Amino acid sequence: MIRNGKAAMVHSLKYDYYKFPGGGIEEGETPVEALIRETREEAGLVIIPETIREYGFVHRIQKSGTDETECFVQDNYYYLCKAEDKTVPRDLDTYEAEEAYTLEYVDPMIAIEKNRSVTESPYDRMMFEREARVLELLMAEGMTALTEAELRRNS
Repeated sequence: MIRNGKAAMVHSLKYDYYKFPGGGIEEGETPVEALIRETREEAGLVIIPETIREYGFVHRIQKSGTDETECFVQDNYYYLCKAEDKTVPRDLDTYEAEEAYTLEYVDPMIAIEKNRSVTESPYDRMMFEREARVLELLMAEGMTALTEAELRRNS
């Protein structure tokens, strides 16, 4: 979601980084169903299903930092969509509540700078860089300006 040139992101107040709402796909769930559920749980945003458009996909394969015989494989799906104006109560996991996840509409450059300056967190820095690069793509493609008008036409 992009409003007034700002991206809807989850801000971890504990570690001071930004991420797009989202998370694991549960068994029997499609990526779009996971998007709708995770965005509601983490950000309190209710996505309008008919506005969902695929934006991109990141397939990450990385050697384990603790076991050379193992690889970490992760697929990340990105969508553009519109949400209802009113938010609903969130349903945060324990670690999300401990990190004080907060919905923010943030200027993409601020989120990029924050993510590239994270010094302490239990997460691999690639997560922060991935979100920064997606934001850079959105900016380069003019999506922060165009998305709202396009989504209004589609709703």
